[in-house]
Amino acid sequence: MANWIEVGKKAPAFTLTSDDGKKVKLSELQGSPVVLYFYPKDDTPGCTKEACAFRDRKAEMEKLGAKVLGVSPDTVEKHAKFRDKYNLNFPLLADPDHAVAEKYGAWREKSMYGKKFMGIQRSTYLIDASGRVAQVWPNVKVAGHDEQVLQALENL
Repeated sequence: MANWIEVGKKAPAFTLTSDDGKKVKLSELQGSPVVLYFYPKDDTPGCTKEACAFRDRKAEMEKLGAKVLGVSPDTVEKHAKFRDKYNLNFPLLADPDHAVAEKYGAWREKSMYGKKFMGIQRSTYLIDASGRVAQVWPNVKVAGHDEQVLQALENL
């Protein structure tokens, strides 16, 4: 289990398939800030709230030059259904083997009802235009998180 990437460090490179079947490479987004958020599962209450909050703030984030990317272990097909159901307007990236989540420290031991299991820790990275980690939210509470991210973008 990797640690969270420290602020100031280069964000780990990745290439993942998005909900439209296209490959998204972090290196190709250099020159723009990136809001990279990890979430456990498509179409569940907390994940839906978070995705819809980012959807609703996307225009404000884009004005600041930022690209928003959501990552979960769900398949491209599940991502496409989730995107269509909620009119999501940013790429959802499939990380079925959770390799990228592991690189970023978002794949963690969790426990529910006394059972321990591995899964995605809801978390967000703000990556600056040069590809360095500008801010990390390692344990996201959905309510108000979009506002925190927007403020951090404004301060870049």
